[in-house]
Amino acid sequence: MAELLYRLGKLAARRAWTVVVAWTLVLVVAGVGFAVGFTGLTSSFDVPGTASGEVIEELQEQLPDFAGASGTVVFETTDGSEFTTDQQSEISALVADGSGLPDVADIIDPFEAEEQRADQAEELAGGQTQIDSGRAQLDAQQAQLDASTQQLDEQQATLDASRAELDQQAEQLELGSELVALADEIHIVSEDGQAALVNVAFTQPRLELSDGTKNAVIAHFESEPIDGVEVSFSTDLAQGVPKIFGIGEVVGVAFAAIILLVMLGSVLAASLPLVTALVGVAISALAALAFSGVVQMASVTPVLAIMLGLAVGIDYSLFVINRHRTQLLQGAEVRESIGLANGTAGNAVVFAGTTVIVALLALNITGVPFLGLMGTVGALAVLIAVLISISLTPAILGLVGLRVLGRRARARVGEEHYEDTKSKPMPTWRAIVTVLVTVIVLLVVAIPALSMRVGLPDGSSEPEGSASFRAFTTTEEAFGAGANGPLLVTAALPDALDDAGLLKAQVEVARTLAELDDVVAVAPIAVSDAGTLAAFQVVPGEGPNSVSTERLVRDIRSLPPIGDRIELGVAGQAAINIDISENLADVLPIYIAVVVGLSLLIMILVFRSILVPLIATGGFILSLFATYGATVAVFQWGWFADVLGVATGPILSFLPVILVGILFGLAMDYQLFLGSGMREAYVHGASARLAVARGFRAGRSVVIAAALIMVSVFGGFIFSDSQIIRSMGFGLAFGVLVDAFVVRMLLIPALMHLLGASAWWIPRWLDKIMPNVDVEGAALERRHHP
Repeated sequence: MAELLYRLGKLAARRAWTVVVAWTLVLVVAGVGFAVGFTGLTSSFDVPGTASGEVIEELQEQLPDFAGASGTVVFETTDGSEFTTDQQSEISALVADGSGLPDVADIIDPFEAEEQRADQAEELAGGQTQIDSGRAQLDAQQAQLDASTQQLDEQQATLDASRAELDQQAEQLELGSELVALADEIHIVSEDGQAALVNVAFTQPRLELSDGTKNAVIAHFESEPIDGVEVSFSTDLAQGVPKIFGIGEVVGVAFAAIILLVMLGSVLAASLPLVTALVGVAISALAALAFSGVVQMASVTPVLAIMLGLAVGIDYSLFVINRHRTQLLQGAEVRESIGLANGTAGNAVVFAGTTVIVALLALNITGVPFLGLMGTVGALAVLIAVLISISLTPAILGLVGLRVLGRRARARVGEEHYEDTKSKPMPTWRAIVTVLVTVIVLLVVAIPALSMRVGLPDGSSEPEGSASFRAFTTTEEAFGAGANGPLLVTAALPDALDDAGLLKAQVEVARTLAELDDVVAVAPIAVSDAGTLAAFQVVPGEGPNSVSTERLVRDIRSLPPIGDRIELGVAGQAAINIDISENLADVLPIYIAVVVGLSLLIMILVFRSILVPLIATGGFILSLFATYGATVAVFQWGWFADVLGVATGPILSFLPVILVGILFGLAMDYQLFLGSGMREAYVHGASARLAVARGFRAGRSVVIAAALIMVSVFGGFIFSDSQIIRSMGFGLAFGVLVDAFVVRMLLIPALMHLLGASAWWIPRWLDKIMPNVDVEGAALERRHHP
């Protein structure tokens, strides 16, 4: 591999413009593919085989009108007064005109629905009055019969039949009144008359609902502004697709540029990694988005590709450029130096990138489609970054020649010859203290992870001032927190129930649900044509991401069959989010085992050691849980949340899995660049402890710069408008910071010092059968010394 990359580097330097034109054509093709194939992104996430998914499938068969997606349009008066008659009429007109919108099954007029609700209550009250009057008449007739000396059997029979019919009507009325009472807290016009909810039901399921359909609904209700009324939309309709690149990301890249300038000392040299990384990001993002019309792509997928493409693209190019500059300072000829840098540092880049790609592709084993796609797109971004660093970077270096060095550096060409005579092993007592302190600190930081709750963001995590945030807060204030996440409960009914039996079953189910903790109201909303499936709306006491709502979903699912025959199921956005979070939590241990296992094999092959890969992996586990702890402390507990401007709530359900894949790959990058230098020093005769010091000294500057660049790039995403992107940016930035500076540069060198020569032990039989992987290209360097 090293020899192949050496030849590739020299060829790219010699045919520089050919390589540049080739990558330009690749960029153009990706752009054309994007223009042709991009159809939009989705803000929905789903996991197949969940309990709520089974309920939705049952609804599609028997109650298709309730199986589709839904959304809420929120109207609110701007002056805090009740809706006027004109305002109500204009809202109702918009509702009526919206019936022809694409994929819309039904739109509920809130004022008409509330009027029907009032009429029903009045009808029930009138029915009770009639029954009371009828009973009074029957009692009078009975008194007359009792007083009569001649009782006629026919009259008595008629009277008894009338009484029985009246009793049955009274029972039906009582059951109906109980249902109305159980649903009393469900409103779509607020009690103060200042807010109203327009429920929109769609014919398509949530994951198949296009952005065009949702945008058409939004455009319709915004098309005719109503004086004195503000309109907003729930996240089901208007959850924002995060900006792919914003001001925070620009600031992050600017910090990376400053770090490059400080390290490389030349504006031209510092700009090269940025240029090549941006080219790679553009290609990977455009290529991925070009397939959005073929596969359903979550909105965060291209953002993840940009995060990774920028970070690793800058780092990988930096490794090659830094090696090339060092060799030029020693007097190497330009093209020979480019080839050698590509065969040594470029070889390490290929192995490091392979580790990241393996970790990302392994996301496909989770069985979660959107996660697998995120991993695949991220792996594509890393692959392109690797290919650019070993082809386009050498080509550009060939074009700039000695100008990659600053003027002062060019004046010293041929004078520098580095030989490490200053490195000394650290004192053993310092190694012991370092191990103890770093492990204790990482464990303490990890403590909050024990209370981690996972979920998906709701309207409260949308940017303040957005339509979704306004809709969420207005709904919570006017209708209660639970109105933002009502549950859809289904009841499988016995066959052959008559109308009376059906009503009795509905009341029995509603009564059982209402008795559960944290239930505000229950309302029957539909019964299938066959009478075998009933649907209920259950309004919880708190929002969709609350602990109590999560507990309520589990309580409903754990209920025994009602009356030994009626079984319940739960769907709705809150239940779907819970199911997704639980499924992802279940696959996390499997994913960690697979990723760690595959990477251990790669590291054993690279380092020809058993203990070095083991302690490297152990250090990663510590830094991972410390990252989990810090993320929980900020995004769930609210530490420094005001400073960072983040909303508190459950941790993004797929964030723990994503962090494993990305951070493990990046952690092994730094382990590779530091550890391989230690191994080279040991193989060339240095004592085990001196080799640790020399390898660390040789690789620390470039690893420090690379880690700071990654922290800057990832950290820029913390200031995104999207809570999803913020949490990902924070987790990746903190994870790299801790793993690079605490684990790789403190804990691992200290542990290897304590292990001494045993760190490089490997069974002889295994050593004989393993191929010789010269990651740093030492053999190549001996053959082509600059």
